Amino acid sequence: MSIQRVNSKTLLAFGAPAVGAGYMYLLLALYVMKFSTDVLLIAPAIMGLIFSVSRIWDAISDPLVGYLSDRTTTSLGRRRTWILFSFVPIAIGFYAVFAPPFSLSGDALSWWMAASIIGFYSAMTIFFVPHMALGAELSNDYHERSRLFGLRHAFYTFGSILSLATMQLLLNEEFREGGDVRAMAEEYALYAVVAMSVLVLYAVVYLRERPEFQGRLSSSPTSAFRDVWQNPHARLLVIVTFIENVGSSAIAVLTLYVTQYVVGAPLWAPFIILAYMLPSTASVPMWLPLSRRFGKIKVWIVGMALYGVSFGGMFFLPFLDTVDARLTLIIVMAAFAGLAAGCGGTIGPSVQGDVIDYDEYKTGERKEGSYFAVWNFTYKSALGFMLLLTGFVLEASGFVPNQPQTMTVQVSMVTLYGALPLLCYIIGAVMFSRFKLTEQEYSVIRAELDRRAAAAD
Repeated sequence: MSIQRVNSKTLLAFGAPAVGAGYMYLLLALYVMKFSTDVLLIAPAIMGLIFSVSRIWDAISDPLVGYLSDRTTTSLGRRRTWILFSFVPIAIGFYAVFAPPFSLSGDALSWWMAASIIGFYSAMTIFFVPHMALGAELSNDYHERSRLFGLRHAFYTFGSILSLATMQLLLNEEFREGGDVRAMAEEYALYAVVAMSVLVLYAVVYLRERPEFQGRLSSSPTSAFRDVWQNPHARLLVIVTFIENVGSSAIAVLTLYVTQYVVGAPLWAPFIILAYMLPSTASVPMWLPLSRRFGKIKVWIVGMALYGVSFGGMFFLPFLDTVDARLTLIIVMAAFAGLAAGCGGTIGPSVQGDVIDYDEYKTGERKEGSYFAVWNFTYKSALGFMLLLTGFVLEASGFVPNQPQTMTVQVSMVTLYGALPLLCYIIGAVMFSRFKLTEQEYSVIRAELDRRAAAAD
């Protein structure tokens, strides 16, 4: 099997829907908790519980979508079929999150948000797992995969940056006398679902799948996911992914809280996040040659350590005397964290693709969907755990929305926001140093897979 280079048309079609996904995911991750507690006046513990329940449901939906995607055989292919049918439920779920009926309140409003959030994340699973799986199929070259997923990361981050403009408008509206945040949120949610639908359809039309990969999964769901866990490289990645995302998940949900209640500059939140997003996108061309020279594994370990140290520095925010000092610290640390995020977004999925090829080497099957379902579920499980913990920590520490917070509340926030990511990412980097699927080992695997393909022809 010859090396599959990825042309510009394919790169664009693969990356395009990531713009919409980045926009939607970031807006939910950064704003929906604050929107729910400060605008809809739902208790933080209830929102934490909602996010936690959605992760429990993911234990069923993620593996199911991944396995069925691997087994799908239609004229569109096993991935594009699922991607195509994802855009309608994505549109309904995202719009519902930001457009709860004004007539609802109390328990009824909480149930609406629960159904909307769980529905949205379920719909995104239908898109996200097959889309990432398709990315792993588009090239079998060790470094070309990094280029492919690096561009996807840049597109995803660009969508995230666009969401910052929306969040800035929502924050301005929240603090404006007589502002109507709910009406504005509903309007921009409508724009987003239309754009995401167009991008998904564009990807379905212009992407092509490799027919030789279809029909290559014959095992049962239990056997497929047992193969994932028995793959030593995959097992280590799952453990490291969970540990790291326990640390990073609180960052997403707490950024607006920290900016308002610790830094004391709520309207600076989008600019602080932009200081993170720009280096994340701009650094992709830097990480690609570094990974070629020093190896993907070593470079990713450095990225993990840099990410942890960057957020660890934010623990000291409450102890600085002035708003300017706190703004300077959080912006500088966010920029370094963004550099590290560019590394993980570029190299991480590329390494996952290598691990999937190792599975083919051992089992003779192609089950990208099952693998990315496991990694997607691991990420969302860590997120759900931290959202649940964050909600209860805020409530237990005495958090009162829209009021100055005590030092106890502020220290609780930065412990989750800074100290915990530092601890988790350092542990993750140390554990990942044991990862053995290097470029040299992969070249042996690739040669054997090519030999088998040639023999089959």
